[in-house]
Amino acid sequence: MFEKILDLLFPNVCGFCNKIDKNSLCKNCELIIQKYEINCIKNYKNDKKKYFDYLYCSLKYENIIRENIIKYKFYDMPYLYKTFSKIIIKNKKIYEFLKLYDIIISVPIHKQKKCIRAYNQSELIAKQIAKEMKINYGKNILIKIKNTKLQSTLNKTERKTNIKNAFYLKDNKNIKGKKVILVDDIYTTGSTVNECSKVLKKAGAKEICVITIAKD
Repeated sequence: MFEKILDLLFPNVCGFCNKIDKNSLCKNCELIIQKYEINCIKNYKNDKKKYFDYLYCSLKYENIIRENIIKYKFYDMPYLYKTFSKIIIKNKKIYEFLKLYDIIISVPIHKQKKCIRAYNQSELIAKQIAKEMKINYGKNILIKIKNTKLQSTLNKTERKTNIKNAFYLKDNKNIKGKKVILVDDIYTTGSTVNECSKVLKKAGAKEICVITIAKD
């Protein structure tokens, strides 16, 4: 419902220059952001400290990318989800890799923070990717039960402690034996997505690929 309201209020625009664009990313801005692209899927299957199997971060968290992600998260610009979704899946190799997965879920935010912000930035992107790729979106499967401090204000050790036991799996029937895409906005230390992945793996997820807009 929230996405439908956004579509009515905001026509498709390029999130970086605000020009009307049916693809939500104009050709000029696509060229500008190319120097920030990572476009590499990292394999963590043999890393015993990681509960997720693959990681794909689309962009470097720098300059224009950082500015626009901050606007998206904290300055009431939810319509940018279409532009970021487009950036994540526009690479054909990445698109084909993600098509192998069964379900997409997003890193949840606590209900108190969602009331303040009015939207979960990762959820909007996950739903759009699910829609464009025709993959099932897992709604309200993973719940955040601790209203934690902002991870960006903490160091690596504090982040891990802050996020410990913060998530609860409400429904595991759609997770067991499935290949899961887990969507977050920024990857820094990986504490948040690793904690989410731990919960998902304990519930029987077969494989997890974390995807984010950017890597710090």
